[in-house]
Amino acid sequence: MSELEIGMVGLGVMGQNLALNIDEKGFSCAGWDAWPEPVDKFEAKAKKEGAKNVKGFKELKDFVQSLRRPRRIIMLVKAGEVVDKTIAALLPLLDKDDMIVDSGNEFFKNTERRATELLPKGIRFFGMGVSGGEEGARHGPSMMPGGDRHGYDDMAPILTKIAAQVDGPCVTYCGPGGAGHYVKMVHNGIEYGDMQLIAEAYDVLKNLGGLSNAELADTFSEWNAGELQSFLIEITANIFRKKDPETGNDLVDMIVDAAAAKGTGKWTVQDGAEIGSPIPTIASSVEARLISSDRASRLAASKLLAGPTGPKGNVDKKKRNADVRAALYSAKACSYAQGMNLLRSASTLRSWGINLGELARIWKGGCIIRAQFLGRIKEAYDRDGNLPNLLIDPGFRKELGERQDGWRSTVSQAISAGIPLMTMSGALGYYDSIRRERLPANLTQAQRDYFGAHTYERTDKPGTFHTEWFAK
Repeated sequence: MSELEIGMVGLGVMGQNLALNIDEKGFSCAGWDAWPEPVDKFEAKAKKEGAKNVKGFKELKDFVQSLRRPRRIIMLVKAGEVVDKTIAALLPLLDKDDMIVDSGNEFFKNTERRATELLPKGIRFFGMGVSGGEEGARHGPSMMPGGDRHGYDDMAPILTKIAAQVDGPCVTYCGPGGAGHYVKMVHNGIEYGDMQLIAEAYDVLKNLGGLSNAELADTFSEWNAGELQSFLIEITANIFRKKDPETGNDLVDMIVDAAAAKGTGKWTVQDGAEIGSPIPTIASSVEARLISSDRASRLAASKLLAGPTGPKGNVDKKKRNADVRAALYSAKACSYAQGMNLLRSASTLRSWGINLGELARIWKGGCIIRAQFLGRIKEAYDRDGNLPNLLIDPGFRKELGERQDGWRSTVSQAISAGIPLMTMSGALGYYDSIRRERLPANLTQAQRDYFGAHTYERTDKPGTFHTEWFAK
């Protein structure tokens, strides 16, 4: 087997599955890993699945020489230092116009730095977010490439075939520079918000509504048949039905309540603050994970801090379920609105030309946040590509208006019962903030002028003003 069409560097589960997906779609693929064991596993898996056009390599030189020129190499390795080391190892073996595609969850500024460094060497480089986990990689992920446009055009015949297919291939060119990895970063930020909102809905239904895990499974299955239909709602229903083979208990109850994170949510929040695009729903979901992970402190505090002593109230179970459903849908809309606003702001600032409606389309299949909801978002941006906020689209305005009573009821009852809804209540605060004609920021600005002479503007005439607040 000579002159293979594409190379895969990094043969973990994602790399193996993406390589087998490439083979299944009719393209030949070489695979290499820095360690021999993953190569052996890859070849064994390829043989078991009947792959015809893949080959594993243990020597990097042999791997590179097996590829058709100009070479096209996808990397699926750990972000950061490992990417730099892998590129350094590849460089002496590559020729002008060869291409490297970083498909890990990398920080977009690192991608831009590498593209700049590789350009004088004649190496085409772009970053491509890949979403969908191991199943998506094997059967069709959502992919978000950005960087070298000619590089994308060269890869497009393969990428459009291996992508998930929903209203077309779930892949689109996101823009130059680090746009691809930026889009994937924000996708993951929205995912953080989605997951935390679902967790908070579960908390209310279980600890305020008294639903058993079996009832929760049925509730989420019912929701998945309606406007909340999504991959995350679907798997949540499945989780509540899974038994622990060791104890026979429901597995979800055996899992320690500490959520981990890999960094994309944090990066999203950091850049949102950097460019002045508010994303409180996403930010609070990151904070909620941090609080959960400091479990020892929580356990100590739980023995010392008092909670509410009043009754939890008696609400009809059917009504509570409907209210929580309304709250989840409404808060989810806020999370997506904030993510889309961040993408729009970043695209404008960095001249990326990101198409928000097209992103909503490619997220409808393959990726973790795939949902019926995204069709509504695409329709909103198709109606108005310059929509300043998703929530003011006529369709979303109507839906949130119809659901806000249930949303407010859910949040207020949870607060009275001492159930933390950091993300769901934060989303409601965001909604109320952007719908208010006047906010209390006039007092904040007066304070800033008082202690720091930062000036202020007036409501009755133009210009900037400063007051000597100490003067009699």
